[in-house]
Amino acid sequence: MAGDSNSKRRVSRSTESKNTQDININIIEGNNNPKAQVQERAAVFDQHFYDGIPFFADNKPSRTNEKASTTAGEEFYDGIPRFPEDSLPNKPKSKVSEVSLRLGKAVTTGIAIGLEKAVEVLDTLGSSLTNLNVSSGFSSGAAIKGNKISILAFEVANTIVKGFNLLQSLSAKSIRHLKEEVLLSVAVQNLVSKDMDELLRIVAADKRQELEVFSNEVIRFGNRSKDPQWRNLDCYFEKQTHMLKDGNPSRISREINVQRLSRDEPELIMLQLMTLADFTVELYHELDALDKLEQDFQRKCEEEDQRGNCDSLALLRAEIKSHMRQIRHLKKKSLWCRSLEEVVRKLVAIVLFLHLEISNALGNADDHGPLTGHMSNCQRLGPAGLALHHANIVLQIDTLVDKSTMPANTKDALYQSLPPNIKLALRSKLPSLRAVEEISVAYITYEMHKKLHWLVPMAINTSKAHKRFGWLGEWAYSGYEVKKKTGVMWIETFYHADREKVEHCILELLLWLHRLAIRSKAHSDAIAG
Repeated sequence: MAGDSNSKRRVSRSTESKNTQDININIIEGNNNPKAQVQERAAVFDQHFYDGIPFFADNKPSRTNEKASTTAGEEFYDGIPRFPEDSLPNKPKSKVSEVSLRLGKAVTTGIAIGLEKAVEVLDTLGSSLTNLNVSSGFSSGAAIKGNKISILAFEVANTIVKGFNLLQSLSAKSIRHLKEEVLLSVAVQNLVSKDMDELLRIVAADKRQELEVFSNEVIRFGNRSKDPQWRNLDCYFEKQTHMLKDGNPSRISREINVQRLSRDEPELIMLQLMTLADFTVELYHELDALDKLEQDFQRKCEEEDQRGNCDSLALLRAEIKSHMRQIRHLKKKSLWCRSLEEVVRKLVAIVLFLHLEISNALGNADDHGPLTGHMSNCQRLGPAGLALHHANIVLQIDTLVDKSTMPANTKDALYQSLPPNIKLALRSKLPSLRAVEEISVAYITYEMHKKLHWLVPMAINTSKAHKRFGWLGEWAYSGYEVKKKTGVMWIETFYHADREKVEHCILELLLWLHRLAIRSKAHSDAIAG
C-alpha cells in the first residue's frame, strides 16, 4: 500500500511537471497573450491549490471544497452580491463608492486580464486617492482659505479710521502744529500746564494710549482669523512695547523687518484701507435706509390689506429693489467681501510702524511712567469723569449770552446741572451782587465773550472726542465719506484740564450771567414802562 501511494504521488508530480513544461514551451514558442497564459496557469494550479474563496456554478452560490478547474468562460465570484443595473436607483456615485468599485474591478479582473492591466487600474486608483486628499486641511503646506469680514466690516472700518487719525497726527505737519499752536494756546496754557516738557509727556502718553486701543482691536480681529499666525498678537505687541521701554528702538526695527518701512508705505496702506472704509460707511447708510424703507413698506402694506388694495406700493417696492442692488454693489467694493486675514496683515504692519513713529515724532518725551510735576498734584477732569459734563455747562452758558431774554426753564436747567461745590460757591457770591453797579449790557457780554472765546472751542472738542467712542464712531453720525483729517487730541479737550481752574472759570461766567440777567430784565422793564 505504501508503494502504491508513493507511485501515485510520483505520477501526480510528473503530470504536474509535464503540464508546467507544456505551458513554458508555449510561452517560449511565442504565445505572448497574457490572458491565455493566466488561464493556463490557473487551470493547472487550481487542481492542487484551494484559496478558501467559494466557487459557484451557473451563478448560484454554493460552498464546496472539491477540486475544480477554471476555464476562460467561467466567472470568478468574490463574495460581493451583484444586482441588475435596472433595479438600482439612479443616485450619483460618491468618491468612496467609485473607489470601491475600481478596487473590486482590480481584484476580479486581475486574474482575467493579466498583471499588467491590474497594475494600471491600481495606478488610476492611487491617483484618485491623491486627488481626494488635495483639499484636505491636514496636508502640510496647504493654503488656508481666509474668511470674509462680512458683518464685522463696520467695526473694522471704525478701527481703520482710528489708525488713520493716529498716523496723521504723527506727521511732521501735525507735530509742528502741535508744538507751535496747540500747546501754546490760551486754553491749554491756562487750564492744563505752562510747562512744555510736561505737555509733551502728556501728548506722548495719550498717543500710546490711542495706540493701545487700536492694537487691542487689531488683536481681537486677529483672534477671529482662521490663520493661526494672526492669533495671540498681544504677546508680540507686548514684546515691542518692552523693547521701547528699554530704549532700544533699533532692535525693534530688526525685529519688525530687515528694512524698516518708510513713512510713504504705511500711508499708502492706510489710503487703500480708507478707500475700503469709505465704501463701508456708504454701505452702512444704505443698509440703514433700506431698513427704514422695509419698515415703511410693511406698515403701508398692512394698511392697504385692510383696504383691499396693494397696487399703490409698486413705487416703494421698486425703490427697495434699487437699494438692494446698490447694497450688493457696495458689498463687493467695501470691506464686507474682503478677507479678514488680508486686512489684519495690513493693520499689523501699521501697528508696528506706529510704535516707532511715536518715539521718533515726540522724542524721549514719553517715559512710559506716571506724570510728574504740576499734573501729578491736581485733579484732572478726564479721570474724574467730569470732562463732558463741564463742557456741556460751558456750552449752555454760551447759548444764553446772546439771547435778549432768558427763559426761566433754561436758567433752572443750567442751575440744576451745576456741581454741588459750584452751587455752594455761587450762593456765597450772589448776595454781594444784588445791588448791581451801573454796567452796560455790552460790557458784560464783552467780558463773557472774552473768556468764552477760548473755552467754547475746548468744550466743543470735548464733545467731539466723546463721540468717537462706541462700536461705530463719529462717521456713523456724519455723511457718507469719512473726513480725512486729523482727529481731536485729548490735550485740546477738558480731559487733562485742572478741575479747580475750569470750575473757577465756570463760576466767573455764572456771575457775569447773573449780572446780564438783571440788566436785561431792567432794560426790558424800562421799555415796557
